[in-house]
Amino acid sequence: MGFVLSDELMGAFAPILVYWVYSGIYVALSSLESYRLHSKVEEDEKNLVSKSSVVKGVLLQQLIQAVVAILLFTVTGSDAESSKTQKSSLLVLASQCVTAMIVLDTWQYFMHRYMHHNKFLYKHIHSQHHRLVVPYAYGALYNHPVEGLILDTIGGALSFLVSGMSPRTSIFFFSFATIKTVDDHCGLCLPGNLFHVLFNNNTAYHDVHHQLYGNKFNFSQPFFVVWDRLLGTYMPYSLEKRKDGGFEARPTKQVKD
Repeated sequence: MGFVLSDELMGAFAPILVYWVYSGIYVALSSLESYRLHSKVEEDEKNLVSKSSVVKGVLLQQLIQAVVAILLFTVTGSDAESSKTQKSSLLVLASQCVTAMIVLDTWQYFMHRYMHHNKFLYKHIHSQHHRLVVPYAYGALYNHPVEGLILDTIGGALSFLVSGMSPRTSIFFFSFATIKTVDDHCGLCLPGNLFHVLFNNNTAYHDVHHQLYGNKFNFSQPFFVVWDRLLGTYMPYSLEKRKDGGFEARPTKQVKD
């Protein structure tokens, strides 16, 4: 079976390319201290893992994701078969993407929350992601391999299957989801960022979760904050300017121990 420039191949590898290209843009912009949620000094001092280890961890997760994606496309049928049987209107495509967003958000909220409340899973698996106290763009997918498989890979597979989207549609959906995930970890509040305008779940929102006081709040990812609001894990915050430059996401409610 060949995958040369097929929709399956693009669906498996386009999000990986998008991840590193979009992350690279934020690396280039990381010197803009006046828009950072944490200073460069804080990033270097607070984070508990080297950047080389982060890159290796992300590449491992992406390799697993690509393999699972190709297997999934192989099992569910080829892009040629899909194109013959599925000529979708824009309305159908939009409904598939919205369905996939809801499925992915729901899966990730409950799995993510459980990994925080189960002491064994947090200590041995999810705490790896929280070694990045100060998140940055290309650390978005820095997870324990088991977490990457459960949260991202299985979550993505479920959203693909439940929504009924084709491999071609998945190229665009998962590339968009990847951009959104990277943006949520970029640590920069840039003016005019449409993700901050259109989504309450954004860079500052997720930064709160990475801080010690927000560890049991703001589990929602990567699109909406509905589950946090419904289930009492939403932590409101205000975006304040720091005296030494940049911004800070400050909680606006008392956190109980």
